Amino acid sequence: MTKTVNHNLVQDSRHYRQTGRIASSATALPSPFKDLTFPLNVYAHALLLQEGKATYLHYGLFQNNKTSLQVAQQFSTDLLMARLPSPPCRILEVGVGLGTTLSLLNQRGYDVHGITPDAQQIAYIQRNLGSGASVSCHSLQNFKVQPESFDVVLLQESAQYIEPLVIFNKALDLLPLPGDLVIIDEFALKYDEAGIEGLHLLNDMVALAERFGFELVERMDLSTQAAPTLDYLLRFTATHRQSLIKDLALTDEQLAQLDESNRTYHKKYASGHYGYALLHFRKKMVPKWRLKILEKNQTPEMFSLFKKTFHHDMTPATWQWKYGSNSGREIGVWQENQLIAHYGGVSREILFFGQPQVAVQIGDVMVDASVRGMLTRKGPFFLMAATFPERFVGYGKPYLVGFGFPNERAMKVAERLGLYAEVGHMIEHSWKPLSKFPLWGTRIHLIGREQTDFTITIADQCWQHMAADLQQAIIGVRDWKYLQHRYLEHPNQQYQVILVKNRFSGRARGILILRFDPEGCEIVDLIASLVEIPLLIIHARRLAGIQGATRIYCHITENFSTYFAITGGTQKSTNIRIPATTWSNGPTPETLKNRWWLMSGDKDFR
Repeated sequence: MTKTVNHNLVQDSRHYRQTGRIASSATALPSPFKDLTFPLNVYAHALLLQEGKATYLHYGLFQNNKTSLQVAQQFSTDLLMARLPSPPCRILEVGVGLGTTLSLLNQRGYDVHGITPDAQQIAYIQRNLGSGASVSCHSLQNFKVQPESFDVVLLQESAQYIEPLVIFNKALDLLPLPGDLVIIDEFALKYDEAGIEGLHLLNDMVALAERFGFELVERMDLSTQAAPTLDYLLRFTATHRQSLIKDLALTDEQLAQLDESNRTYHKKYASGHYGYALLHFRKKMVPKWRLKILEKNQTPEMFSLFKKTFHHDMTPATWQWKYGSNSGREIGVWQENQLIAHYGGVSREILFFGQPQVAVQIGDVMVDASVRGMLTRKGPFFLMAATFPERFVGYGKPYLVGFGFPNERAMKVAERLGLYAEVGHMIEHSWKPLSKFPLWGTRIHLIGREQTDFTITIADQCWQHMAADLQQAIIGVRDWKYLQHRYLEHPNQQYQVILVKNRFSGRARGILILRFDPEGCEIVDLIASLVEIPLLIIHARRLAGIQGATRIYCHITENFSTYFAITGGTQKSTNIRIPATTWSNGPTPETLKNRWWLMSGDKDFR
């Protein structure tokens, strides 16, 4: 029920202790719910104004159109409790809210402890149930107790605010064999358009549970019964709008945004995109491998695996540059206490057929040599490569599409497992260096890390010209912000970032990014209108000759190879394939095939 403009504000905060009836005249007093987090205070106070008491704030399950909201809410709680084993039984209630379910469980003889990260809710519970109430101010992730301390982990409309990998990892630790994990909540039933949604996909939750050794005991679709709750919420806030604003010191804009959020949810229920379900899992086994989000304090383990896999070091500075600015996500697989596999993703702003979107670049895919041969749907690679897109890639997820640069062997493995489809591959072009004599019509300017506003504007203009030429393609954004971070702030590698412009008018023609190594001079990237590519290559060949390189080369996706081939030189295919995620629902491989503009700078993190 708890819809909010920012869902992160109300993590785990869904449940309200049954209160005594308060006469409507008592509402002249300060609302007992005023200090609660918005919009919990709105729903609690609206129920108080409408029905004289606030019993629950979770969804109701309506049996017919004559059922009151309070009766429907009680039906939902009774349905949940009917899935619990008989007392004595140790229960952890995650997202205890204001203590309603906690109080009922205690009355029925259960040994129950509740957690919530909201200190205001803890204070409310202690005022109403006494300071001895068994509650603590913790998120599930940070809750620490002895293993197998509970027989049941219960999440009543709190799971949607918690990372599923956290839910199943903690439940695995907290429960004995065969402990119960019971979830009743809203879920996404399907995602079919771009944009970040707020609910976990139901089918993905069930699949993830199986990977953690849980069996599905019961799956109950309650969508039709839960949906009328949204009508009640909209009616309550409309009826008591002025009292809510006055009593809770709100603005009309806050309530308008809340109503819009509820109307959006109402439409998604009607269209079948959102739903409501009860899931009852039982811990069946302890899996050999454990999937977890890699935390920052676990990076030394990642560095060790990286060195074993690639035979050189990743420095902390490189990791910070790559993953540490909240633009990266990493999943690891542990065997007991050892990290044995890693799957990384780095956020990348893109233009997707001219429209701004966010992609994720997959990299640092590693599996320890001792288990590398287990290339089945039970092996570590599959666990990571399936879970990552389920959590992050596709419609309704943080990243619309994923891409990477696996070699041919790795690509075939992923295709066989049903994870990737090939949508392109890289071509290598190479040329002989030219003499150092200048081109009289144009000149070059070396761009450093610190630049004037004029240079920044010129760089952004070069990108805008390139973007205009690639409206029917997919390309990573190459504006000044990206240019500076990717090349000028690299912690280990030195690049030459060169602006090519007219000698007399000063008009920018494009930007080259070059890297020199023992193999020669590589055109790592370029930013320009496509018609300027031949000119930029001539300048790159000149610079290669000046610095004594034996050859100059670049990598480009095959579908744009002709823009480079017209300059002469030689070309050859590489074994670098471009994959698209097929495991989660997103743009089809057919839509993406031969549409990417990718160069070495997109794939090379050296």
